Amino acid sequence: MSEEKKPLSRSEREAQIKDKAGWVITVVAALLAVNTYIANGISGSVLTNTIKANDTWNFYQAKSIKQTIAENARDDAEARKDAKKVAALTAKIERYESDPKSGEGKKELMAKAQSLEAARDESKKHSPWLTFSGSAFQLSIVLLSAAILAVSMPMFWASIIVGGIGALLMSQGIWLWFA
Repeated sequence: MSEEKKPLSRSEREAQIKDKAGWVITVVAALLAVNTYIANGISGSVLTNTIKANDTWNFYQAKSIKQTIAENARDDAEARKDAKKVAALTAKIERYESDPKSGEGKKELMAKAQSLEAARDESKKHSPWLTFSGSAFQLSIVLLSAAILAVSMPMFWASIIVGGIGALLMSQGIWLWFA
């Protein structure tokens, strides 16, 4: 004859959940730490590129103002028929417009600023996914803790599912599988 299995006591069920949940909490907490590290790096990239783009646009604006002043001076020199001054100012205006040698002409500055903005915008695409992922990991840890206190296997499995969703969101945040 087969022996009937006795239902586990609360303390036995609690010990089983504690053993399993302890390992899962460790894994989810490690994923949360990695997620936070990556998210902070991306946030730093967004901030750095925003500041650099703003600085470059400010430099562009300064060049534009200087170019306008030089154009007005050239117009004045043309009115006075000072050909030497007109030629010098025209060369200066052309350097303000484009100066590939120094990379500080308006054309080069605009390209640099737009490149920085593109890099910033690319980094920004990752941020929401990593934020959602971090929230899912935190929720998973809370559910695991509650599963231990409530001695609830359904809550334990729900926390595993939420942690899995967090891992999927993290992978989307890193690799942008779905644009």
